[in-house]
Amino acid sequence: MTAHHDAGQANGGGPEDVRHPHSLVHGRLPPRFERRTVVIAPGRTLAYDESEWRDAIVVVHRGQVELRAGGDGRRRFGRGDILWLDGLSIRGLHNPGTEPAVLVAVSRLIR
Repeated sequence: MTAHHDAGQANGGGPEDVRHPHSLVHGRLPPRFERRTVVIAPGRTLAYDESEWRDAIVVVHRGQVELRAGGDGRRRFGRGDILWLDGLSIRGLHNPGTEPAVLVAVSRLIR
């Protein structure tokens, strides 16, 4: 898993990315907000830590991600889906695909 923080600035992407000035993924953020990009490699699972997702709107920018709960409970999301991961009872975020899953989280800066 890799993460990148971007406070209040536009974030670049690949050539297929659609840019819009108000986009959560690429648009300019107000100064009180930050953007964090998380990449989960194919077949890997990121352990869920609620504090990492507190108060964040999360966009599945590329690939797929499964939210895995206890037992066999799981729910799959793909490109363009918007998630709220704060306060969930899940074990982890799993990438079931063959390409990296890219999640973009936008939250308020804590000062």
